[in-house]
Amino acid sequence: QVRLVESGGGLVQPGGSLSLSCVVSGHTFRSYAVGWFRQAPGKEREFVSSISWSGHVTHYADSVKGRFTISRDNAKDTVNLQMNNLKPVDTAVYYCAVDEWDSGTYYSTLEYDYWGQGTQVTVAS
Repeated sequence: QVRLVESGGGLVQPGGSLSLSCVVSGHTFRSYAVGWFRQAPGKEREFVSSISWSGHVTHYADSVKGRFTISRDNAKDTVNLQMNNLKPVDTAVYYCAVDEWDSGTYYSTLEYDYWGQGTQVTVAS
């Protein structure tokens, strides 16, 4: 059974940093892409970032470019999202998701086959 577990969320002041991790277990995939999404109260889930299996192809939402960095360690089945210069608008539940086929529409929730339970990120003073 495929399982994704996010960690690293919490409360941080504006301008601060957090590092989220997503550990993927129970899979038999030869390769998979991973995406990070977030959902604020009353809003739809939105794309944040994604990374290919090789790690060579990454994508970011315009709102986080230059502040967030995605990376992965395939030996540990772990994907990290380093978030710097956080803003109150970044407050949301952050979810990681696995795309077994990496078909290209990395920004769409429909692309992803498995999801984690989410971790809360709150940016406030």
